[in-house]
Amino acid sequence: MECPRPEYPRPDFVRHDWLNLNGEWEFAFDDENRGLKERWYAGTATGATFPLRIRVPFAYQTPLSGIGDRSFHDVIWYRRQVRIPRDPAWQDKRVLLHFGAVDYAATVWVNGQPVAHHEGGHTPFTTDITDALSVPHGSTEAPVATIVVRAWDPSANLEIPRGKQYWKVDSEGIFYTRTSGIWQTVWLEPVSPVAYLQRVQLTTEPGGGKVRVRAWIAGDSSRTDADLRLEIEARYNGRTVATALATAGMAAPSGTTAVSSVPAAPTASDPWLRLDAELIPTEIHLWSPETPNLYQLTYRLYLGDRVLDTVNGYMGLRWVSIENGRVCLNGKPYYMKLVLDQGYWPEGLLTAPSDEALRADIEWGKAFGFNGCRKHQKVEDPRFLYWADRLGYLVWGEMANAYCYSEDYATRILTEWLQVIARDYNHPCIIAWVPINESWGLSDLAHDRRQVDHQLSLYHTLKSLDPTRFVMSNDGWEHARSDLLTVHDYSGPEELSRRYQSLDEVLRFRPGNRSLFAPGTTYSGEPLLVTEYGGIGFRKGQQERGWGYGNLAASEEELLERYRASTEALFASPLVQGICYTQLADVEQEINGLLTYDRKPKVDPALIKAINDRRPA
Repeated sequence: MECPRPEYPRPDFVRHDWLNLNGEWEFAFDDENRGLKERWYAGTATGATFPLRIRVPFAYQTPLSGIGDRSFHDVIWYRRQVRIPRDPAWQDKRVLLHFGAVDYAATVWVNGQPVAHHEGGHTPFTTDITDALSVPHGSTEAPVATIVVRAWDPSANLEIPRGKQYWKVDSEGIFYTRTSGIWQTVWLEPVSPVAYLQRVQLTTEPGGGKVRVRAWIAGDSSRTDADLRLEIEARYNGRTVATALATAGMAAPSGTTAVSSVPAAPTASDPWLRLDAELIPTEIHLWSPETPNLYQLTYRLYLGDRVLDTVNGYMGLRWVSIENGRVCLNGKPYYMKLVLDQGYWPEGLLTAPSDEALRADIEWGKAFGFNGCRKHQKVEDPRFLYWADRLGYLVWGEMANAYCYSEDYATRILTEWLQVIARDYNHPCIIAWVPINESWGLSDLAHDRRQVDHQLSLYHTLKSLDPTRFVMSNDGWEHARSDLLTVHDYSGPEELSRRYQSLDEVLRFRPGNRSLFAPGTTYSGEPLLVTEYGGIGFRKGQQERGWGYGNLAASEEELLERYRASTEALFASPLVQGICYTQLADVEQEINGLLTYDRKPKVDPALIKAINDRRPA
């Protein structure tokens, strides 16, 4: 059977040897929550039957999973037996098990032994399963791993980050069918038992002439001496344009440092060493949507003369800033023409049916004349970000929100959001972070100071970890602290034209009957962007039901005319420095996309592009 989603899932950090575990897994619903008590994770356990089959990485609610059940099942189980490859690349290596994402919480066993627990439905996790692998006594066969996953996804819990996943059985309005359990690729990788690269962070300094590299090393700290070093090579069009060296010895070369970070009882997958270095390219080719230049990177980790690990990646040189009140990309004023992108598909919901589908959404956006997107209430698949890097497409990275405030919620969203930042930090396409949309989860900002402080904590934590990007504490309204003043405004073109000619009019505006600023915050000269507008619904084809903002358009001609009038009203504003149209594609009953749910254009993209091109970037 063909392996679904066969491409390498993490294209900015690639190892040559890996084993894709997508495909058929055994599967079971556990509506009575009996699995833990009955030890379903143990292969010989009574009652450990997995009567269904599911196609990973598609959630059980999706047609592509082979199940397509959209009712509530809060606890689900997966099982698959895997034989570790016997070829030399896997011999005498540690074996890492990676999950791209499991919604919402996952517990993992290998051969009956617990190996991982992860909470957070949108972020990856990795565990070293080597010590749990089994080989029959005296056998020369390859080790076997029986992998069991228990996923818990509370369907109606409003205190977990869930984005647009509805807490009722049937989707309605702007809320959609849930995605539960494994929904991104699962894979194995062999790594050195001595040391290996866990992750790398790249930071471009303004001007692009210097890139700071920070690498985290994991492995067996007791076996590694001071002769550990990391070599980094950057190439552009096949030419080596920069190299760097970081060593673990006390006498590190100038421009490099080594910092130990050993946990009290490190495991093989804990980072215990951090290496810092600088890349100074001899050729500077900046990244932008118009010129998406990328450098190819190779990281080689050595112990003496022995290569322990080789990882390939890439980087783009770009920086964003606010200069003289203007939003700038690479030091020049830049007008963002974005489209809201929900990232849902009829066959796979949150999981794209193919890598080509992810690329196609970006190509559609560019065909309509947009230079980027605001990913909405979804932490998108890393493959999408890869294509945005390659094709030249700005991305606003946004956290999937919860809907009720509590101490548990605050801890959950901060923990998961920091994992998002770590995963996506190196993508040049991402120029902004949005942890909160429209006060979702913070419904009492006007009266509960904790909720304001929560916004502020998210903003300042993000800026302390990543000062290189714009951060909005709350997109749309009730900003506690944001680098840009972003407003959501679904008014008609006449009202848009009037309002955005005057800053006083803008500051008096109450979108959604909410103030633009949270209590204790006032306008401080932040650049103004309208990051949701339009939302013009148009029923195309055979769809029987439909929802959009305001009255639905009756024809393609009306859709195009209303798009033109609203967009040109904002283009004419002397205040607005960027826009985001709602939205790229329909999702289920929400029909305000420029594409249908199955990605058919409702109007000729060239006509929309002609309108968008009237305002240069």
